[in-house]
Amino acid sequence: MGGTLLLALVAGCSGDGGDGDTGSGTSTARPARGEVRQPPVDAAFDYQLGGPYRPPSKVRAVSRDRSADPVPGLYNICYVNAFQAQPGKEATRWWEREHDDLILRDDDGETVVDEDWDEPLLDISTAKKRAALAEIVGGWIDGCAKAGYDAVEPDNLDSYERSDDLLTADDAADFARLLARRAHHRGLAIAQKNTTDLLDRRRDIGFDFAVAEECAQYKECQDYASAYRGKVFDIEYVAKDFDAACRTYGKKLSITLRDRDVRPEGEEGHVYRHC
Repeated sequence: MGGTLLLALVAGCSGDGGDGDTGSGTSTARPARGEVRQPPVDAAFDYQLGGPYRPPSKVRAVSRDRSADPVPGLYNICYVNAFQAQPGKEATRWWEREHDDLILRDDDGETVVDEDWDEPLLDISTAKKRAALAEIVGGWIDGCAKAGYDAVEPDNLDSYERSDDLLTADDAADFARLLARRAHHRGLAIAQKNTTDLLDRRRDIGFDFAVAEECAQYKECQDYASAYRGKVFDIEYVAKDFDAACRTYGKKLSITLRDRDVRPEGEEGHVYRHC
């Protein structure tokens, strides 16, 4: 979701850039190495990027930041900010200290930033840089597998659209392909996160399902439904869009209403509904 919560996502960026493995490995049994467990179709879903909490009883699939433990017995999706740095000075300083050459900069040497979320973009413009980034992000993906997750959700696939034309859709697809190979090698399914412009490349990249935000608002639900045959988790943040999505796609897609800051249950402003 481009950055979601500052607090939760900063926590998801480990200080040493390692795999962030804090999971207990208590989820459902892992498939054999190289095999992938596909997500359930039209299962009640909870989007917990703002902090983990006990999911409602009807929930069968959940997405959490990679710093959090998976939920035993559910289909667990691991959130990784793959195409941009986490928000906040601490995360930016880590990239500048450890991998300064992998931050995207313009012709004046200025860092290119996603202004909506205050996240520096990562430089996926060359094969060499994509390979280097794939090792870093791949380590995080390995951590998701070790913790017991079933799938990974690499965010900001569409960062090229915010790159001032320094990155292309081809760059994004090529990097996503490296991440898909890493995920599949570790027995994880991988989600396409948003970006209908790359739906026609989903098989070539290796995406298994989709996590979409506000497909009702942007009138993209049918595109995802057709591409992934119901293996779509959609999150709406506006009640009227959620209601509209439920009326039209409630029997085809898994549609969830969350507050935009995806706050944990018990915090003021927390919203959760599923149709």
